Amino acid sequence: MEPISYTNYSWSYQGIDGAVSSQELRQARVILQNELQELLSASLSPIEWYQTVNELHDRIARKAVELCIQGMVEEGFGQPPVPYAFIVFGSSGREEATLWSDQDNGMIISDTPHEGKEEYFAQLGQRMTDVLEELGYAKCEGKVMCSEPLWRKTLASWKQQLADWSSDLNWEPVRNLIIASDMRFVAGEQSLAEEWITSFYEQFRLIPELSDAVLRNTVKHKATLNVLGRVVTERFGEHAGGFDVKYGLYIPLVNSARYLALQHGIKESSTLKRMERLTSLEAVPFTLLDACQRAFFAALKFRRSTPVVIQGDLQHSSGFLDEKQMKQKQIHYELRDTLGLVRRVHRALQRQLRFAERRRP
Repeated sequence: MEPISYTNYSWSYQGIDGAVSSQELRQARVILQNELQELLSASLSPIEWYQTVNELHDRIARKAVELCIQGMVEEGFGQPPVPYAFIVFGSSGREEATLWSDQDNGMIISDTPHEGKEEYFAQLGQRMTDVLEELGYAKCEGKVMCSEPLWRKTLASWKQQLADWSSDLNWEPVRNLIIASDMRFVAGEQSLAEEWITSFYEQFRLIPELSDAVLRNTVKHKATLNVLGRVVTERFGEHAGGFDVKYGLYIPLVNSARYLALQHGIKESSTLKRMERLTSLEAVPFTLLDACQRAFFAALKFRRSTPVVIQGDLQHSSGFLDEKQMKQKQIHYELRDTLGLVRRVHRALQRQLRFAERRRP
């Protein structure tokens, strides 16, 4: 598996950098989004396209933080009383967000003593999620946002939370730990995020069975091929005849690469970078990683090919290939072959889980 080459397509971010209000920032996003949509149909690879999209999201988030703090200063709250880090999870944490991805973020607050810092960052966290929503980033249905106390904590509280999640191997705490594993720093004090990451991976060193708990969550996903090897499409509802790219193809691959990375102590958050590190370490059989990477390239392409609608000048997608697309032979055959690769990866992990469970006392 060859290392991925990344090309930085850059153009003027003056509209973002010079925005003095959320309205101006939203307009800058709309303009650059339209340019990115044109690049989608140009000779730009999926990897390069996603890299550029996520650079856009990062710049918008950093500017949003700046505007929120500026507003708090103007209203008498002042500058942040202690250092903090604005962090992202989910597809943003993996640098795989689309133009229509929603919010998945959090905050790490310094342990430096200061009266009232909790109240200050509670206010900042709420403003951030509200402003991001205004900018077109829908609030996370699972409430993984810095407005929520669960995802906005002091560093010491975060360390305790990570330890608590790691010591309880039931589905919900393991799910939260899996979400946390995709954390990536975006703005503020980076050293806080680095110390957070050190604490996160320490849990896997201290609790060896934690990897098996993650694997149990990883191998569960919706059926995508029937016993005859045919693609399983949606039977009912508004997406009848279509295919769920996100949960049927993309997420199973994300989960597989994440588990393998966590098992081997790899601290990258990007799925492709996790695969690269696994390859360089020769930690996983080449055939398994090769299948995983080839399928993931296809998943990224399918994910950005789902039908898009424009609402309020911004793009939105259901994440489904529609019935019309599924009737195109090239798409159908490529999807079927890709899902066959996913099934190979999935079965290998299922065998690994059965072996791990046999070892349990």
